Amino acid sequence: MKVITRFAPSPTGYIHIGNVRSAIYPYLVARKAKKDGKFILRIEDTDQARYVESATDLILDTLKWLGLSWDEGPDIGGKNGPYYQTERKELYLEYAKKLLEQGRAYADPTDSETIENYRKEDNEKKIPYLYRNHRPETTPEWKEGIPIRFKADPKPRKWHDEVMGDLHAGPEVQDDIILIKKDGLPTYNFAHIIDDYLMGCTHIMRGVEYLPSTPNYLALYEALGIDMPKIVSLPHVLRPDGRKKLGKRDGAKSVTEYREDGILPEAMLNYLACLGWNDGSEQEIYTKEELIEKFSIDRIQNSGARYDETKLLWMNGQWIRRIKDEKGIDALFEKTTGFWPENAKNATDEYRKRVLDIIYDRLKTLSDLREMTTYFFSDPKINIDMLLNNKFLKKLSESELGSLLDISITKLGSLGSWDRNSLQDALNALLEETGKKPAELFSLIRLAVSFAPFSPALNLTLNVIGKEATLARLRAVKVALLSDGE
Repeated sequence: MKVITRFAPSPTGYIHIGNVRSAIYPYLVARKAKKDGKFILRIEDTDQARYVESATDLILDTLKWLGLSWDEGPDIGGKNGPYYQTERKELYLEYAKKLLEQGRAYADPTDSETIENYRKEDNEKKIPYLYRNHRPETTPEWKEGIPIRFKADPKPRKWHDEVMGDLHAGPEVQDDIILIKKDGLPTYNFAHIIDDYLMGCTHIMRGVEYLPSTPNYLALYEALGIDMPKIVSLPHVLRPDGRKKLGKRDGAKSVTEYREDGILPEAMLNYLACLGWNDGSEQEIYTKEELIEKFSIDRIQNSGARYDETKLLWMNGQWIRRIKDEKGIDALFEKTTGFWPENAKNATDEYRKRVLDIIYDRLKTLSDLREMTTYFFSDPKINIDMLLNNKFLKKLSESELGSLLDISITKLGSLGSWDRNSLQDALNALLEETGKKPAELFSLIRLAVSFAPFSPALNLTLNVIGKEATLARLRAVKVALLSDGE
């Protein structure tokens, strides 16, 4: 069986979490079908009032970043083009005229003020507003500039939703919906049905918010003589508290913002695919290939899924480690462009790879590099209070701290080799020589070279910073302690 799915976003602004999940699921369904599957990208740009010129480029760029390829679309073409709805205007008019000829649609010149009055009248009567109750008795011949409305045939409707199961609706929810607007462009309610039919789409995957409109879509399928494709309603992505659909007002960030914050595409794809779906196992980390292999519509949950940014950050950290451990430091380094601190701009790639190699397992996002690695590229500002208030060092006097630094400078300065093992041996020897606990001595040396809240293992940190810079920083802090003490 052929499987043809589509993603049909509107270029009206940034692409958010829910939009992207509505692209991931049909992509996975199509790719699982292999040679019998096709994934189409279509741009639904008929809402010209909300159209944002750069939004289409952003949509394409985001999908490519996530690794979602399409078989037909606005940038690559295909046999079912054009792939912008504004370029398919004549197709919609052709089908609308067929409905006019069949008496299943009519030209409606009623102005918006009159329509609003109808709505108010029904509200005052406390009855549901349905335009078909105000349908004009006589209608003119259609000409450009006059909207075309569907002539509803209200009756009980039944259908099967691949996620929600068997559903039904009464005639009270069916109305004379607009097919062609005053500007000659179609409404979503009409255009998507024509496009899905002409493009041969077998599965229509979209948000559950379209369920109330389905009876009207069924009436259109019937009037047009079109077989209904499989309907797959995707439950809402909910706010973290689970109370309502996640939206911009809830602080939901765009996918672009997460990308700029250092979220990996592998992690975003993984997280969103599992936001409302699971394969019945305890597995949480999936490659794209694993998702394609294991994804099935019958495992999509029929209730909303809570968005959890903490889980996304955890998953991103897992993917950072996975890429490094499985593909090597070079593969991870390629993804860090633009995330290094400003003072790293003159450092060589090789040096930055050495830094990344010892700090990657502490990263939640790639943007953490900006805050966590500055001391590797230039001497940190000396902060004596940070030393004196440290929970492991506050019992020691400034002279004691200075003495410990002096002993450390001598020991580390005598090393002939500055490799990781030699450094660890020297640090262990310092513990015996000073009689201090690791938390005390190592905290002092670590803070003196980094003045950072945390850092990788001390021997690794010193190894990357280098002997000359390490000793210079330790001496500078010793001098500052003595000056502070005086």
